[in-house]
Amino acid sequence: MVEDPGPSWQPCRALLTPGGQVAGLGNYGLRGTRHSVGMAVLDRLARQLAVAEGWRADKRCCADVTMATAQGLELLLLKPRRLMNLNGLSVASAAEIYNLHPEDIYLVHDDLDKALGKVAIKKGGSARGHNGVRSCISALHSDEMTRLRVGIGRPEGDVTVSSYVLAPFSTEEQERLEQVLAQAVTFLLDHILQRRAPVGELGDRG
Repeated sequence: MVEDPGPSWQPCRALLTPGGQVAGLGNYGLRGTRHSVGMAVLDRLARQLAVAEGWRADKRCCADVTMATAQGLELLLLKPRRLMNLNGLSVASAAEIYNLHPEDIYLVHDDLDKALGKVAIKKGGSARGHNGVRSCISALHSDEMTRLRVGIGRPEGDVTVSSYVLAPFSTEEQERLEQVLAQAVTFLLDHILQRRAPVGELGDRG
């Protein structure tokens, strides 16, 4: 059960110099698992932008939110307080509150088809079997969001996909995770800042 998000905090207004919404997808009650690596990226992003102490629960969108600025662009950082397959309700509510369009939104999420250490960015397209992305497409009635996909690799042996993604990273993976998160944040910020003056496809990293 999701805990009571408490009183609303964020003002209801459009972003002054909109850089967009950056949403870390995951299961709020299962942070630290592979499936919630998107939320770990958001925590790392908030630390880098010096707003890690600014997270507040906003019951209007059932999410933890904080405002950040990157080279003059105002960003809404968001971590849904819902299960993965309902994340889109939080993302869509925040978009309405802050007058943002689907193309202004970045979804940060795990990707089974990429090895740990690989990140890729892509605008639009299908959910590719990811329940959190599918929820966002449904709630926003659009697939125009940009996705930052963070590789977690596939399970080996008899381990099922569901048990694999809902488990914490292994000790060996944990040793690499901080570097992966830093890499993902750098890739994300580069894309946000270059978006207004595109210089070609950024593709994969790692």
